[in-house]
Amino acid sequence: MRTKVVQHHRALLNLFLIVVIGHWMEHLVQAYQIWGLGRPVPKARGVLGEFYPWLITSEWLHYGYAIVMLIGLFVLRPGFVGRARTWWNISLGIQFWHHIEHLLLLLQAQTGHFLFGRAAPTSILQLAFPRVELHLFYNTIVFIPMVVAMYLHLRPSPEEAHEMTCSCHAVEHRPLAPTGA
Repeated sequence: MRTKVVQHHRALLNLFLIVVIGHWMEHLVQAYQIWGLGRPVPKARGVLGEFYPWLITSEWLHYGYAIVMLIGLFVLRPGFVGRARTWWNISLGIQFWHHIEHLLLLLQAQTGHFLFGRAAPTSILQLAFPRVELHLFYNTIVFIPMVVAMYLHLRPSPEEAHEMTCSCHAVEHRPLAPTGA
């Protein structure tokens, strides 16, 4: 599978980016509904929630996206090298934590046992930050290093280009000239 991922890395990366941007659009529409239109948070449902109101309250939807994001970051990781790999790993690490928070929310919703004496499912960082703002923050801090990684990945240094085995870099890979002697 690793070979297939590396072989189709650019196409998979583009598909992943479409999913990520779609998710971002949902959050940005919800933010506009709250702060631009003055809707109360429960009535700010994003685009999909306008047509399927039950969807936005489903912890399965939110967990599903968190796990898709985590799997995507993990599966696409082998195609990255050098500086891009470092930034991709940062995004993966943050998303792993974001996934844990959503897993806690999902388990609470499924069991009806809410943590911290709250009346609704609550994540750890929700103790300090409201949910809408927290998830905008999470998505931002996952997205920024991911974009940096993609930028560096598509513009590798000569050394990184030599290491690349994926379909993203169209420049022919040449052996590096020896240094020093």
